[in-house]
Amino acid sequence: MTIAKPASRPANPRFSSGPCAKIPGWTPDILKSAFLGRSHRAGDGKLRLKRAIDLTREVLQVPDDYLIGIVPASDTGAVEMAMWSLLGERGVDMLAWESFGEGWVTDAVKQLKLTDVRLIKAGYGELPDLTQVDFDRDVVFTWNGTTSGVRVPDADFIPAGRAGLTICDATSAAFAQRLDFSKLDVVTYSWQKVLGGEGGHGMLILSPRAVERLEGYTPPWPLPKIFRLTKAGKVNTGIFRGETINTPSMLCVEDYIKALEWAQAAGGMDGLMARADANADTLNAWVDRTDWIENLAVVKETRSNTSVCLKLSASAVSGLSEEEATALPKKIAKLLETEEVAFDIGAYRDAPAGLRVWCGATVETSDVQALTSWLDWAYAQASSSPVA
Repeated sequence: MTIAKPASRPANPRFSSGPCAKIPGWTPDILKSAFLGRSHRAGDGKLRLKRAIDLTREVLQVPDDYLIGIVPASDTGAVEMAMWSLLGERGVDMLAWESFGEGWVTDAVKQLKLTDVRLIKAGYGELPDLTQVDFDRDVVFTWNGTTSGVRVPDADFIPAGRAGLTICDATSAAFAQRLDFSKLDVVTYSWQKVLGGEGGHGMLILSPRAVERLEGYTPPWPLPKIFRLTKAGKVNTGIFRGETINTPSMLCVEDYIKALEWAQAAGGMDGLMARADANADTLNAWVDRTDWIENLAVVKETRSNTSVCLKLSASAVSGLSEEEATALPKKIAKLLETEEVAFDIGAYRDAPAGLRVWCGATVETSDVQALTSWLDWAYAQASSSPVA
């Protein structure tokens, strides 16, 4: 099959699932106001950090009685800070349906060595049986599986009267999917996902119930300095006013602030979700009319609107060896990168062979539309000689 190269190209070929595309119109000039060459503990430095926290609360619609802190080591640091500080008081249910959820299981079992851990698991493309979760226990889960493209459709599976804490890794959901904070005691994410910020910094959001646990429970293991959220038995409130545990990059802080200001101008949460939905709908409409590709997420209601994960259809791999079937999507991704049409759209290394296209709010729908024609072209090219 021969297909001519499409005439129209994406204006921005950056479809990586992290770090993700910068906000539309971004240039380094927007960072001229960054508080550089000064201590982040200076008065104006603290004000910039507090501005980042205040804008986060406004755009994400975080309740007033929840604490918001900037923490080190991206979303990974934020999740591990929560797990090391809060788990162990009672048993924990760990939910996993992709690689990052599996990583938190490893932390609980092999690093913290918790003895009362239940694993509730599903393979790539599916959610586990959420009715099996026991909310008298603590629960750790990802809202949106970045490497599987599967998300929880809502928080209805979490009871309001739970006894345990819910710890939610929301790094590829925040700012694109509605988070029900009344059902979430810990929410974490990183700047480099939906708002296209820079890597290295994480956000930690704590409910009053999580604060109560922090102040009433001391874990039996040593806590590294960067994990310590309490002082003299009380939550260290300074962390949640911008007095970070470690030294943040004020250049990255300014970039995050500018992204949040763009988010406000784009319509806040409603506007951001609408942009991500439009992108994902455009890509999925192409999938529906294309016989060689399928959505990895089996159930439509659980499909991500940010990290859209795709796999080759049965007809596309019919007659191919396992080696050929694995190589084909990699070849498609490589062709598009060479053409500078789409960067970094190969499936995550631990996920099934396929493609992963970021559809978060900083991506323009016109670019997703343009990409679809190129995907057809690349498949025609790659399938004519599938082994690289």
